[in-house]
Amino acid sequence: MGKKRGCSKIFSEHEMKQFESNPNVQHVTDKSITYAPALKLAAVQAYLSGQTPMEIFLRAGFDVDVIGHEKPKYCLKRWRNTYTTHGETGLLEEQRGKGSMGRPSGENLSTEEKLKRAEARTHQAVRVGE
Repeated sequence: MGKKRGCSKIFSEHEMKQFESNPNVQHVTDKSITYAPALKLAAVQAYLSGQTPMEIFLRAGFDVDVIGHEKPKYCLKRWRNTYTTHGETGLLEEQRGKGSMGRPSGENLSTEEKLKRAEARTHQAVRVGE
């Protein structure tokens, strides 16, 4: 079993290879597992039909001693929230960054706000130069 650092588990090379061979895993690093979208949808549907998170993950081929006994519960909670908010599409498509407006531009700032920002940059430059 891999080492633990704080709350996040660090997976060994052997564990990562084990995950990579599972068709329910889209991507794996030493610190995280990206589950296949089809698994997420199937897991939520199985949960709604009465299966427990632990049963779902065991049937999907995961060793809960490796991923952690709480991981199935937390994943299902997150996936159920996404399913409730966005439906099936939310689980099947990547949601990160959607609806984000990005960093606000400085084009529509008042003269006062532009002056405040310029002064802040000047003070920052002076502190760095000291």
